[in-house]
Amino acid sequence: QVQLVESGGGSVQAGGSLRLSCAASGDTFRNYALGWFRQAPGKEREGVAAIGTANDSTYADSVKGRFTISRDNAKAILYLQMNSLTPEDTALYYCAADRRWRTVAPGTRVLANSWGQGPQVTFSS
Repeated sequence: QVQLVESGGGSVQAGGSLRLSCAASGDTFRNYALGWFRQAPGKEREGVAAIGTANDSTYADSVKGRFTISRDNAKAILYLQMNSLTPEDTALYYCAADRRWRTVAPGTRVLANSWGQGPQVTFSS
């Protein structure tokens, strides 16, 4: 398994941008499928975006065209670039890693093996 440490959360105004990072250690990063999930207050955790070992990616409909997932295998870091943010994007954002694509893809009901700690993304008026 890999260990995941996230950074980059914060407060942003509507229409603003943030980039989340997720640094991995402990195993061969390039062998893992990776995903970003979020959990808003009072809501279930939902998959936001996922990227496979071949850099294939997929997104939840709610973030398509606004969020971009990417990975740097040399640095063992996963990124989530978030643009045109809205108050509905307020949540704890978690990165996840697993060798099984189905555990990180949006809509999955199967938990990935490794999770980050969840940086908070909030909005300021």
